[in-house]
Formats: sequence, C-alpha cells, structure tokens
Amino acid sequence: MAPFGTGNFEALFKEHFNALHAYAFTILKDTHQAEEIVQQVFCRIWEKREDLSIHTSVKAYLYRSVYHDSLNYLKHKKVMSQYASYAMRQGEGNTNTSPDKMMAEELAAKIREAMEALPEQCRTIFQMSRFEHLKYQEIADALGLSVKTIENQMGKALRVLRSKLAGYLGTLLIIILLTVKYTN
Repeated sequence: MAPFGTGNFEALFKEHFNALHAYAFTILKDTHQAEEIVQQVFCRIWEKREDLSIHTSVKAYLYRSVYHDSLNYLKHKKVMSQYASYAMRQGEGNTNTSPDKMMAEELAAKIREAMEALPEQCRTIFQMSRFEHLKYQEIADALGLSVKTIENQMGKALRVLRSKLAGYLGTLLIIILLTVKYTN
C-alpha cells in the first residue's frame, strides 16, 4: 500500500472511526477506553505511514489492530488487578508497614521505573511478549514490524530491565515464592 497522504488518512479516519469505536466498545465495555484504543491505532498508522505495508485490506488491518490493542489493554488491566489484589493480601492483618510489604512496594516502584525507562515501542513489545504471551510473529503482525525488529527490541528491553533490576533479583524471588504460596 502506498503511504497515506493527509487527505487519504483523514478520509480513512472519518470512514472507519465510528465502526471501529463500536467494535472496541463490544470488547472493552468502556466508551472512553474504546475511543482511546481507536485513536491509538490511527496514531500508530500515521506515525508509520511511510513504512507501513498492509498485506490485507485496510479495513481488516484496522479491525485486527483494534482487536489486538483492546485485548492488550484488558490483559494489562488484569495484571494490574492481580497485582492490586496481591498487594491487598500482603497488607491484610498488618496495619504496620512490615519489611515484606516495604520490599514489595519498593520492588513494584523499581519495576515501574525500569519499564518507564524503556522507549515506548520497546516497552509495548515487551509487554505484549511477557504479559500477553504473544509470539514474536504475532507481535510483528499486530504492530506492522518485522520479526527481526521484535527480536532486537526484546533484547534491548531485557538488557535494560536486567541492568536496572539487578539489585532486586533476591527480592523478586521472595515475592514470587510468596505469591506461589498464597495461590496454592
């Protein structure tokens, strides 16, 4: 497909936005988040318009992108909910700040900080791989990138996270063991 010009892109947006928003809403059950997802898809297309190569119909590409972004959002929301639930369990029965709770809070802050240090595309790819359990080819298809780019971005993400979290591996292991203990 040829790169989008401003007029073509605007026409594409106007033609498909409402239907894509309705589709995202059926998945998310949240009109604001559905709008955010659709806008995010169109922004990504605009940013990559010069390099974008769509091998299916544009409509199919748009729907697939909205579908994957919606699922990614739901999975991220689920992970955050599970973490909040875990944090609540850690705090139950202990109104004082225990050393375990302090370690968990400190580690959570360090993980957030390390994730935020990643470039946006790198962070997105890492989250899709590790939190959504997508294969590199699925990520490449969803983002319109090559598998080699996904591999490179994952390597970069792992190097950055490893270096930023090196001092917390023992704490992370303890939290994982405690999580397994509470869920079994």
